[in-house]
Amino acid sequence: MTPDASSPSAIDAVPLRHPWRWVAAIVIVVLVALFLYGAATNDAYRWSVYREYLFDERVLTVGLFNTLQLTVYSMVIAIALGVVLAVMRLSPNPVFKAVSWVFLWIFRGTPVYVQLVFWGLIPVIYQTIQIGIPFTGPTFAEFSVQVLAIPFLLAVIGLALNESAYMAEIIRAGISSVPEGQLEASTALGMSWGLAMWRTVLPQAMRVIIPPTGNEVISMLKTTSLVTGVPFTLDLYGIASREIASRIYEPVPLLMVAATWYLVVTSILMVGQFYLERYFSRGASRKLTGKQLEALAKAQMGDGSGV
Repeated sequence: MTPDASSPSAIDAVPLRHPWRWVAAIVIVVLVALFLYGAATNDAYRWSVYREYLFDERVLTVGLFNTLQLTVYSMVIAIALGVVLAVMRLSPNPVFKAVSWVFLWIFRGTPVYVQLVFWGLIPVIYQTIQIGIPFTGPTFAEFSVQVLAIPFLLAVIGLALNESAYMAEIIRAGISSVPEGQLEASTALGMSWGLAMWRTVLPQAMRVIIPPTGNEVISMLKTTSLVTGVPFTLDLYGIASREIASRIYEPVPLLMVAATWYLVVTSILMVGQFYLERYFSRGASRKLTGKQLEALAKAQMGDGSGV
C-alpha cells in the first residue's frame, strides 16, 4: 500500500527538557548523603551496640518469633470474622445489619491501644462467669476468668477484633465491586444467597480485596508493638526496648535493632503482596500482548486499504 501524497507528514516530536528535575534529584541525593554521614559519625547511635544485638538470640527466637505469631494468628481470625461481618452488613436481614454496624462502630471508633488495655483488664473486670438462668435463676456452672489471664491470648483477641472491623469494610467494598448480575444469575440457578456469595461473588471480589488486605497485614505487623498495653512484653519491640534496653541503658541502638527487623519482615511481606496481586489480577490487565497489537495493526491497515 503506497502512502497517499495528500497525507500530512509525520510530526517530529521533540521531548521537553526538565532541568529542574535534575536539580531536585541532586539536592535530594546531597541531603540523603549528609544524613547518612551524620548518622554514621554520631556516637549517640551506638553502632557497636547495634551490631552486637542485631542477631541476638532473644531478639530473634523470642521477640521476632512472637511478633510473627501475633501477626499471623490475629490476621487469620480477623479475615475470617471480617468475611462474616461483611456478609452480615450486606444481608437483607435487618438484625444482622444492625449487629454488624454496631460492631464496626465500636471497634473502628476507639483506639486499638485502649482496646488492648481493656482486654488486659478483662480478668480483673470479670473474675468469674456463671452459666444458668439469668437474674434470679439457679447457676449450672461457674468458672474463673483468671485462667484466661494469658497475655499472649488476650493480645491476639484484642488485635483480631480490632482488625476484623477494618477487614469487614475491605471485604464489603470488594463484594460491592462485583456486578449484581452475578448474584442474580447464581440465585437463578438455584443457589441460596449465602452459597452464591461464597461460590460466585467472593472469588471475583478477591481482586479488589487482596491489595488493601496486604497493607493491613503489614500494618498489623507494626501494630503488634502496642501489645505492651495488655501487657505482653515478649514481642519484638518489648524484648528490644524493655528487656534489653532497660537493662543496658541503651535505648537508641536497641530501637534501631527492632526497626531493622520490622523493616526486613515488612519488605518480605511487600514482595509476597506483589506476587499475590499479580496472581489475582490475571485476565484484568488492560495491556495488549504482542499478538493482539499485531492483529490490531493488520485490522487497521485492512480498513485503510479499503478506503
